[in-house]
Amino acid sequence: MTVFRLFMLTTLTMLAFACNSILCRLALKDGSIDAGSFTLIRLLSGAIMLWLLSLNKPAPEAKGHWGSSLALFVYAAGFSYAYINMTASMGALLLFSSVQATMIGYGLYRKETFNTKQWFGLVCAAAGLIFLLLPGLSAPPLLSSLLMISAGVAWGIYSIKGKGTKHPNPVSAGNFIRTVPMALLLLLLVRDPLAVSQMGIIYALASGAIASGLGYAIWYSILPLLSSTYAATVQLSVPLIAAVGGVLLLGEPLSLRLLLASCAILGGIALVVLNKSAPQNKS
Repeated sequence: MTVFRLFMLTTLTMLAFACNSILCRLALKDGSIDAGSFTLIRLLSGAIMLWLLSLNKPAPEAKGHWGSSLALFVYAAGFSYAYINMTASMGALLLFSSVQATMIGYGLYRKETFNTKQWFGLVCAAAGLIFLLLPGLSAPPLLSSLLMISAGVAWGIYSIKGKGTKHPNPVSAGNFIRTVPMALLLLLLVRDPLAVSQMGIIYALASGAIASGLGYAIWYSILPLLSSTYAATVQLSVPLIAAVGGVLLLGEPLSLRLLLASCAILGGIALVVLNKSAPQNKS
């Protein structure tokens, strides 16, 4: 694969990931669909797309795994319910910073050693997150923030569990299919008023089949060609893309608090991942 083709596919994938935030916020902002129904349609359409992409690629583990499926469901449900009262840019920032924090934390748990720059990056990212969530006019609602952080942690766990999978599309299809009964159960338990319009269904289908299903398929196809540091760093562009999309398509404001917090959080995480392979000084 040429460098240009790899760059274009990587860019397309990051756009797809950002579109998930924009599509979900579009659907929920004007009441086109309720969060539970959006979650169900997104997961079901994602499962169908991944199944179609896997028809000629049978794999013994294609049925998926219940642990991974549960993490995927927690991500999708938390994501949808958080966006009821949260802007696309704020949600994407919390989501992807939580994903990276989970994977960094897993690295620390596995006894990875961090240098001074990496610890400084962690402090900056933590300070930025605290600043973002402090009470104030531009602070996101606490419940929505906790739901989005939970979604990010769940997605980080899903990514860790799926690392090194030899057949990502069939396995992802199996995991998506297993989440459908969970989403149906959520609808029964939450009992929110159902609101399913034509546009709401279109948004959910686009999020599930295209931004999620097709986006994940492209990402996993190019991931083996990317260094782990580059793969982690390039995902930091998603909140920025979502912020631009939120301003242009949703008329969302960019507050000074969000801009400052974004610089601290994304800059801090970048310090961690960019220095991951840096040589450690031994005294």
